[in-house]
Amino acid sequence: MWYLSSVTIMWAFSFSLIGVYLSGHVDAWFSVLLRIGIATLIFLPFLRLKGIKIDTIIKLIAIGAVQLGLMYCFYYQSFLYLTVPEVLLFSVFTPIYITLLNDILSKKFHRANLLTTLVAVLGAAYIQYSSISEHVLLGFMITQGANFCFAIGQVGYKYLLKSTPELEKQPKHSIFGLFFIGAFLVAFIAFLVLGSTDKMPTTSIQWGILIYLGTMASGVGYFAWNQGAAKINTGSLAIMNNALIPAGLIVNLVIWNKEADITKILIGGGLIFASLAFNEYINKKNHIASPQ
Repeated sequence: MWYLSSVTIMWAFSFSLIGVYLSGHVDAWFSVLLRIGIATLIFLPFLRLKGIKIDTIIKLIAIGAVQLGLMYCFYYQSFLYLTVPEVLLFSVFTPIYITLLNDILSKKFHRANLLTTLVAVLGAAYIQYSSISEHVLLGFMITQGANFCFAIGQVGYKYLLKSTPELEKQPKHSIFGLFFIGAFLVAFIAFLVLGSTDKMPTTSIQWGILIYLGTMASGVGYFAWNQGAAKINTGSLAIMNNALIPAGLIVNLVIWNKEADITKILIGGGLIFASLAFNEYINKKNHIASPQ
């Protein structure tokens, strides 16, 4: 769980950094390409494929292409139509996608996971429910594209590690370069087709933010997040996705002085973490009842 908690704190800054310094100033497709490109370069030296089957390699590349490549393509575009708080608000549906996708793969409906996830969604929605901009519908649809891609990647990576024997003893940093290769292929094609060189980074702040996002938020962040996702139950994973919302709002409020209702953050955040605690209780109880 500490993997996800640490990354949550790191990612809490990303929303505001993108919304304040990059969105509308730097070409979104270039931002995606550079961010993923830096992360790819970090993990390529560690890549070791001995003993890994071709179909497993393809699956890891595909997971990265969807979870990071396609997700970023949607994610960065959403900031052109929505404010930072609105992007955070519309991320509340990610846990539901995670829970439902897991149920489809396991061919079993988990009522407890869905219940605790809905409580977390309620808490996140309570924090950020407010008046919305005129571009809300388009921005909402774009954000859901990002949410769904992120959910597919998390569940897919977790399921692949569990169902693939040759990955069990393989050091995860030695295969994660495949994840970023898949993401980079998508980002490169998107930039060639849709990108523009008219809005390149022009300030040291913009370049610095992109380098930080590439090395820490993407490189270290996604590796740590997926390792954490593989170690915890799906209900907790779904809920931790919504822990980003109060964290992101607090960062946005404290550093950039954006208006926010502290009471709402505390109540909504309390609901999210209460659902997490309840989910952990249910899973421990079920584990004791069925130790096999």
